[in-house]
Amino acid sequence: MPAILRPRALRPGDLVVVTAPSGQLEPGEEPLLARGVAILERMGFRVQVSAMVNPARNRWWASGTPQEQADELNALLRDPEVRAIVAHTGGQATIGYLDLIDLDAIRADPKPIIGYSDISLLHMALYARTGLVGFHADIATHGFGGDWYTLGDETRRAELVDLYTRVLTRAGAPGELPAKEAWETWRSGSAQGPLFGGLLNRLILLQATPFAPATEQFEGAVLFWEELQRPVSRIWNDLHTLRLAGVLDRIVGMVVGIPTEVTPHESRGQRADLRDVVLDVLGRRDIPVLAQVDFGHTSPNLPLPIGVRAHVDADNQTLSLIEPVVAEG
Repeated sequence: MPAILRPRALRPGDLVVVTAPSGQLEPGEEPLLARGVAILERMGFRVQVSAMVNPARNRWWASGTPQEQADELNALLRDPEVRAIVAHTGGQATIGYLDLIDLDAIRADPKPIIGYSDISLLHMALYARTGLVGFHADIATHGFGGDWYTLGDETRRAELVDLYTRVLTRAGAPGELPAKEAWETWRSGSAQGPLFGGLLNRLILLQATPFAPATEQFEGAVLFWEELQRPVSRIWNDLHTLRLAGVLDRIVGMVVGIPTEVTPHESRGQRADLRDVVLDVLGRRDIPVLAQVDFGHTSPNLPLPIGVRAHVDADNQTLSLIEPVVAEG
């Protein structure tokens, strides 16, 4: 298994590029993009928007063909001036070019790749192959550019902007992540281990590819996941897939994000919600489960760096990053 590969810490004025590694920019999303760029600039970075982030650039449900998307990503990975890459949105296209990514460029000059949803597939695959710390975090349009960052509580917004800035620029442990509201304890206990996860259905999709993480990479890990637009029966099946793969016997903790349009099962007088199916699949495994944590298809997302050690305390409902996310430049 590859050793953890931390990106170099960003410095004020470093170039951050907003790109389209999956879905295209939809007509009418330009104001969201501009607002997202402004938040990144507020963190102290110089921001450039790539040519692929353009409503005129599209192929079916993607910003381009798999080759075009890989070409742009590889160009950014190889460009020494580019210090971080931010996805403008998620989508359904990342799986199409995993085998075209220049892994040697990542190993030579690791950079933060930031995003969630379909982008979590990219994080998990690259971590499995290179050890690169992936940043499961807000996207530019419907994340940093969404109404919450523009119209939400200024104190909370400043807190999140400061957190992102510290995570990206300081080679020290960020510590406890700030919850907006109280999280939920689904199973008590506490544990420490490297974070791994993302969108649950993308983790399952990855299992059938050469980019799937080895089962050993889950040893001692804290698995985090979120889901959207799925009935709980599908989530039950996906979690059983991880059980059969041996994943649930290796992890030491689980962190569940805020579900979006996840529907409970109701039939013949029986009801099962998300908590029910999670605990059903886990069975007697004595691991802490912390839920309703601020990440997923919601905004704002707390930054969750894949591969970085975290401490999850389900009893006190806290989640802390206990080692550096980035390396000294």
